[in-house]
Amino acid sequence: MGITKIKAIKDSLSRIVGYAENPEKTHYSDMQQVLHYAGNQEKVNMEQTMYVTGLHCRREQAYEDMMYTKRYFNKTGGNVAYHCIQSFKTGEVTPELCHQLGVELAQRMWGDRFQVLVATHFNTGTYHNHLVINSVSFADGKKFNCNQRAFYRMREISDQLCREHNLTVIEHPSGKTPRNLYFAEKQGKPTTFGLMRQAIDEAVGISWSWFDFCQVMKEKGYLINASPHRKYATIRAIGAKKAVRMVRLGEEYDHRRIIQRIDTMDYRKKEACGRTYQQIRRNLSRSPKRMRMAGSFHSAKKITGLRALYLHYCYFLGIFPRKSRTRPLSPMMRLEVAKLEQLSRQIELIHREHLNSAQDVEGFLISVQSQIEEKLRQRTGIYHKLRRCQPGEQMDGLKEQRTVLTRELSTLRRQQATARQLLEQLPEKRRQILLEQKMRRSYRQFHKNKKRRIEYER
Repeated sequence: MGITKIKAIKDSLSRIVGYAENPEKTHYSDMQQVLHYAGNQEKVNMEQTMYVTGLHCRREQAYEDMMYTKRYFNKTGGNVAYHCIQSFKTGEVTPELCHQLGVELAQRMWGDRFQVLVATHFNTGTYHNHLVINSVSFADGKKFNCNQRAFYRMREISDQLCREHNLTVIEHPSGKTPRNLYFAEKQGKPTTFGLMRQAIDEAVGISWSWFDFCQVMKEKGYLINASPHRKYATIRAIGAKKAVRMVRLGEEYDHRRIIQRIDTMDYRKKEACGRTYQQIRRNLSRSPKRMRMAGSFHSAKKITGLRALYLHYCYFLGIFPRKSRTRPLSPMMRLEVAKLEQLSRQIELIHREHLNSAQDVEGFLISVQSQIEEKLRQRTGIYHKLRRCQPGEQMDGLKEQRTVLTRELSTLRRQQATARQLLEQLPEKRRQILLEQKMRRSYRQFHKNKKRRIEYER
């Protein structure tokens, strides 16, 4: 599963080259050091820089070769280089295959016109390639146009290479998550995407077919459109104007994957929810009830006015029809419930940590921050050991320690986010309480004055 991304380097060529050659030089600010990151032979064993290859440039002098091309065509300004990253699924490729795929990508994409330095790394726990592309062509002196078309062509070539080597390919890329949704989900705040995922997971657990799933989602307040004339299935909250592609919620929420999840779901779990297959078939195969009406619809008088309003309210209250049905909350009301859950977490934190003032909350934040920094130091040490460790029992133990530390960090960060929200919302809650108290005092004063006036009139 190859994942590619590319970005322009505007400040200096030596920074990106140094980054590709030496992981310890990433804080420098020129292109020469980014090239040095990719080609330093002394760092191969220590930093897990597995292979380095120069395409139309010498790997030891990649910076000089690229700068020579720029000076020759008198194009040393603007975007000095482009930094492409090609990453693969953990455990799916060997270092040799990873580097081979990076070199083939560089040859097919830029090989006939541009100088490229390809370096394979393992410093993040998975094999990935860094490709540093000179922005000026050595063939004609023209600059590389890194537009949307070039990005999709690069991704297409990478996917083609993965298919040729029997690697998994993301057939329907979900694209980027909006920043507001990304940070809200990271902080544990309720989002529309999160509510959609929760509703889909609940519906999958009690559905017997795709049609049954769509009916359950409709009862939960969502409409599914999986028409064969559409390229992507969409989901939309009832009352909302804009639909969302289901693939944007994640790979597990694509309609094809949902059908597979429904088919592989244990039927005993579905029957435990009170929805047996015989009941669903009985409801689907039930013939409609025939009614005979005296008179004609054309001559019937339409109900209007107060009587129509009264009947409409009776319908919403459940009086008409009398048959009781479960009416789930709308998506907007679910957001309010999620806010209520956020308030519950704040109250739980206040009770558990005995926070009696804003100063106590600030002290708690300082304590949590120190714990987070300590856990991060421990996890960084484990990452350093993993880079130098050989596969085996020791590596499995280190990965287990890393997983435990990550879970503890997640818990501490959730507590930190809850405490920060508590401090941020404290002035607003005080203002609301003061307004409520003022309104109640005025209400009591109004009734006192009214009582006095009645007694005076008597």
